[in-house]
Amino acid sequence: MDKYIDLFVMTYIGYANYLWKTIKEPFLEGDFNFFYFVIVISLVVWGLELIIPWRKDQKAFRKDFWLDTFYMFFNFFIFNLLLYIALSSVTVELLNNLLAPLGYQGGHLIDLSNLHWGIQLFLFFIIADFVQWCVHILLHRIPFLWKIHKVHHSVKEMGFAAHMRYHFGETFVYNSIKYISLSMIFGFQLEMAFIVYTIAITIGHLNHANLGWDYGPLRYILNNPKMHIWHHSKALPKEHPYGMNYGISLSIWDYIFRTNYIPHDGRDIELGFHDDENYASGFFEQLIAPFRKEK
Repeated sequence: MDKYIDLFVMTYIGYANYLWKTIKEPFLEGDFNFFYFVIVISLVVWGLELIIPWRKDQKAFRKDFWLDTFYMFFNFFIFNLLLYIALSSVTVELLNNLLAPLGYQGGHLIDLSNLHWGIQLFLFFIIADFVQWCVHILLHRIPFLWKIHKVHHSVKEMGFAAHMRYHFGETFVYNSIKYISLSMIFGFQLEMAFIVYTIAITIGHLNHANLGWDYGPLRYILNNPKMHIWHHSKALPKEHPYGMNYGISLSIWDYIFRTNYIPHDGRDIELGFHDDENYASGFFEQLIAPFRKEK
């Protein structure tokens, strides 16, 4: 037990020092500053919303703008500092130790680390996105997971920061399944995960932005604002009672498995879910909402 406590403390201190360094040193020598990347990409996409808004009557500081902005920094940095990074290190070590009697000595089943970096990046992006697409469906179909995912669907006006309004419980679900499928099965280089993560954040910001883009013929491959707005539709069609357009970065999975749905221009459709007018509205209320008994 002591070694797990020591690992937790060491990881916590290590991440705290790293986070503080990224904040006070915008231009890290030889390192990518993720903290300021989030700020810059958010300002760029927000700027696009202000210059070429899809919903022209939507205010620059839309409904819950500041709530979503807080969620962004909480989920990216504060939650990682308070719990996730240190806890995930302990969990990985514990999992390796539990599987050791079965012959698992760490590592992966399929080694892809020797492939050209470009091929690795492409494969990681495709596999990671498909895994997340599958997890996203589970969030809509499993009742308790849907309670957690409801936080994200409580958005009533779409904007770039709505991308980051989600319950921290989703982090455990997504990352646990991604770790097992991508790290334990495939031996991708760690740098690949970071590159794909930054790409996914950029696409996710755009998907939730007040932008009328669909990327033309590329809409059948890349997720886009005109497609993703329907994922947040309050009214669900009979053929998709649990939801539709589950794509994270790619839309191709929805077209392949026929979960795509864009009946018309969705610019002004109502967003949310049934009875959302009675849903928790504040940050702390939404954190405990999945664990409260619904009326």
